[in-house]
Amino acid sequence: MSSVSVLVVEDYEPFRQYVCSTLGKRTELQIVGEVSDGLEAVQKAEDLQPDLILLDIGLPSLGGIESARRIRELSPQSRILFVSEGTSVHLVRGALAEGAKGYVAKTDARRELLTAVDAVLRGERFVSRRLSGHDFVGGSDARVSEGEGP
Repeated sequence: MSSVSVLVVEDYEPFRQYVCSTLGKRTELQIVGEVSDGLEAVQKAEDLQPDLILLDIGLPSLGGIESARRIRELSPQSRILFVSEGTSVHLVRGALAEGAKGYVAKTDARRELLTAVDAVLRGERFVSRRLSGHDFVGGSDARVSEGEGP
């Protein structure tokens, strides 16, 4: 398998280290950048044009959903996988509406992160099992702001 460039965007350093360590177990996944805020994420995405971006929603300076909006314009070929604490259906639907290919709840990352990465890289949509049973396909026109409830 060819190399896949990955940008990791997470403001909580211990979790960012966990994500990088987990991804590092796969030789084809090359972490090309790690950033901790939304504005930095947009800049790095534009500069690096990574194949995959793992993106948190609750970020300083610019939230993850707005970051995703901007990233889609500047690096349209990058696939976005949200890895975030929020599990409200409204929030997940909004994140996917911004062009993200997947959503993993942080509490499920240990079991689902690599599975989600594989699915997204195959061009499939992935949503954490805890959110299964909800229709996330129909919400493509929805817009959401970080922190909005159900």
